[in-house]
Amino acid sequence: MKSASSKLRNVREKLGLTMGDVEEASQRLARKYNNEAYLITPGRLSDFETKGAIPSIVRLYSLAIIYRREFGELLSWFGVDLNQVASDIEVSKPPRTHFSEALPKNGELKDQVRIDPGLDPRRTSTFAPLIEPWGPLSAGYLEQLPTKRHSYGYIGMDDFTMYPLLPPGSFIQIDESRKRVLRAGWRSEYERPIYLIQTRDGYICSWCAHANGELVLLPHPLSPMAPQTVRVPEADVIGQVIGAAIRLGDPRKEDGKAEGYET
Repeated sequence: MKSASSKLRNVREKLGLTMGDVEEASQRLARKYNNEAYLITPGRLSDFETKGAIPSIVRLYSLAIIYRREFGELLSWFGVDLNQVASDIEVSKPPRTHFSEALPKNGELKDQVRIDPGLDPRRTSTFAPLIEPWGPLSAGYLEQLPTKRHSYGYIGMDDFTMYPLLPPGSFIQIDESRKRVLRAGWRSEYERPIYLIQTRDGYICSWCAHANGELVLLPHPLSPMAPQTVRVPEADVIGQVIGAAIRLGDPRKEDGKAEGYET
């Protein structure tokens, strides 16, 4: 496997750029942003290409622009894979529920897959062998994707509001176009809309109801948490939860206990 140093040198040589050319281009970026951190001298570039020196974030951006490569690709050469954000984010387990800025709102269709038509939904099976690449997608479908306002959140390890439906540590997907709190129309707790709400004290994921001009945040009946009432101007409905990746097992055993529970 080629090192980051050799990749940087190879891509420069393939473009026919000299070290002086790189310096001149980086100077233009430095002048544009009035920041000398964008400047890459031949000496520094030689360190990157031959001595294994790691560029600063700003200089790496300069190289990505000059070499016409995606910034994320150059980061991956140095061991930072942005495609791993969704899995790496689990190393941190904040106690409070929050709106996630780490995951993209509009996903890219890089690794498109579809379910194998031979899948029998009545039987349990491993998932990996049952997917295969998509064929070409219609332009009309692709044009609709950027219009969807999907965001992501995380249920804090101390937040048992929707337990056991949404245990602490769950990741949730939010449709920001669905901000209106519905009053009826569901047949079970699984169909009742769940919303991510921002209050003065932070975020909370719960069922909601309106009462006397106030917003009532309703926990799951099995939750130890109590309902909360907030004034509408003090609460912002981020959107409706439309998907979730949940943890199985007892979160109390892994990360402590919630108020009202004993271990």
